[in-house]
Amino acid sequence: MDDINRPTWEDVAHRYGRKIYNFAYRLTGNPDDAADLVQEVLLRVRKGLERYEPGSFEGWLWRITRNAFLDDIRREKRRPTSPLPEGDHGHLGSSPSPDEVLAAVRLSDDVQSALLKLPYDFREAVVLCDVVGLTYDEIAEATDIPVGTVRSRIHRGRKMLREMLTWPL
Repeated sequence: MDDINRPTWEDVAHRYGRKIYNFAYRLTGNPDDAADLVQEVLLRVRKGLERYEPGSFEGWLWRITRNAFLDDIRREKRRPTSPLPEGDHGHLGSSPSPDEVLAAVRLSDDVQSALLKLPYDFREAVVLCDVVGLTYDEIAEATDIPVGTVRSRIHRGRKMLREMLTWPL
């Protein structure tokens, strides 16, 4: 890809930053973890932009986001953390950004909680399709799985969500 058609890092951050955050928030369920994931993704984009080959830019970007999330999960398994004692939270003093607030209110707490209960593969497919808005082909490219598997995961993930969100009769 020549430099004329290659987006700049600033273009990527501006155009996709909110979408990356929204995807990250739906995967992690935590605004701080989502913000950290966005930073990691944008760092990886900055490093990899020169080597980007023509193709689906969004597929490439979502693959980076997915890999950063999975790397973070692996890292946490190797280095478990424990929460601060209950009284120490007030000293942190951070408030969510407008983007974090917007992402947090788009889905109800019930839906977000149900999403987080889905197995990762199903959650990823449902979020990429129903929250981020990617096509099945784009999801297949981003996750490096066949389109049929994407369809199956979305169908089964939506079914699990429906079961979690429907009141028993």
